[in-house]
Amino acid sequence: MYEIEFYDSEDGSTPVQEFLDTLEPKMKAKALRTIDLLEQNGPALRLPYSGPLGDGIFELRTKQGSDITRVLYFFFVGNKAILTNGFVKKTQKTPSAAIKLAKKYKADYESLLIKSQVLFKKYSGGNGGTTKRPS
Repeated sequence: MYEIEFYDSEDGSTPVQEFLDTLEPKMKAKALRTIDLLEQNGPALRLPYSGPLGDGIFELRTKQGSDITRVLYFFFVGNKAILTNGFVKKTQKTPSAAIKLAKKYKADYESLLIKSQVLFKKYSGGNGGTTKRPS
């Protein structure tokens, strides 16, 4: 089982949640079902539900009638899938702006994690929270 996490931007917004909230009920239900499949299958989820876009970014594919949506995501250490952003697909090609945004969110997420680890080490004495026993 994979943990699904929605990326939170620095301004406190959650782009993928905001996208999902704009979808019609049937499309939203299908998109959430595809997210459930990602949670169950992780990187084993393949076409027609998921596909790679490059640089560690993947897309979840959902179709309802003639409408097509994509939710972009990446995998992270500890069996996590981080959902970044989504869009309604109107052309054959995935918009480069959507992929660039997902890559930015991925870099932001990784950078924030590194900063939090450095702070943890700083405040825990630099030894990962362990303490030495007095001799």
